[in-house]
Amino acid sequence: MRYVIPMNEVFAGQPSVMWRTAGFLKSRSFPDLSADDRAFLENSMTEERSLRDHETLVERGVKTTSASLLIEGFMLRTIVRGNRRHILGVYVPGDFVDLHGFTLGHLDHNVVAAGTARVGMIPYSTINYIMTERPSLAQALWFATLLDGVIARKWIQMFEELNAPQRIAHVFCELKARLELIGCPVSYALRTPFTLEDVADMCGISAVHASRAASKLRSLELGSIRRGTFYPTDWNLVHSYARFDPSYLYGDGTMQHPMVRRST
Repeated sequence: MRYVIPMNEVFAGQPSVMWRTAGFLKSRSFPDLSADDRAFLENSMTEERSLRDHETLVERGVKTTSASLLIEGFMLRTIVRGNRRHILGVYVPGDFVDLHGFTLGHLDHNVVAAGTARVGMIPYSTINYIMTERPSLAQALWFATLLDGVIARKWIQMFEELNAPQRIAHVFCELKARLELIGCPVSYALRTPFTLEDVADMCGISAVHASRAASKLRSLELGSIRRGTFYPTDWNLVHSYARFDPSYLYGDGTMQHPMVRRST
């Protein structure tokens, strides 16, 4: 089952669009990549890999040799301690899921598919070339890595400030905003492959607590979750309840990068 419209379908009828990388920093406040840099990034993918649900792409502590750009589907950043799994982030198409490994050598977490997913692999030798010979593209990769950190900090803030139902609402609000930034509009229901256990692990609560929190969202007439799909009563009400402010996603027009010079 598909949960995110593939980029080749989003950009169907636009043959000039390099759809595998089309979601990378799309609609962000960072300057648009030049056509040459975009083509270089697209052609740098030496391999594509399809993953099954729950399949691990990168294992914690294992040396990495390439960076992976998510082309289709969702992926999770996880850490497992004993019998407890923690989901520390969610990736959507257009995200590099393991770029930190280029500098760190290995990751302190796992990167796992949620539902089926597809990634494009770029060897570190190419990333090294980008660092030295393509400064604009190198800055874009740096921006993407910093953005990943921004989202991680927002999740920490979410854990500190919001109760369990609000956390769940915030996760779905964020996913909706990120999908819309890459050109996958969510007009009503937001479909995901996430189980209730996945949502619980994203929000730092037990599955039982997550079930009660989901019931609270229903009782407040904000929305319901069924088989991974969130059915809101009104997205504006959900945003307000979750205290969701999308400015931390650095969408086009918010917290605009000083290098951006767009015509009016």
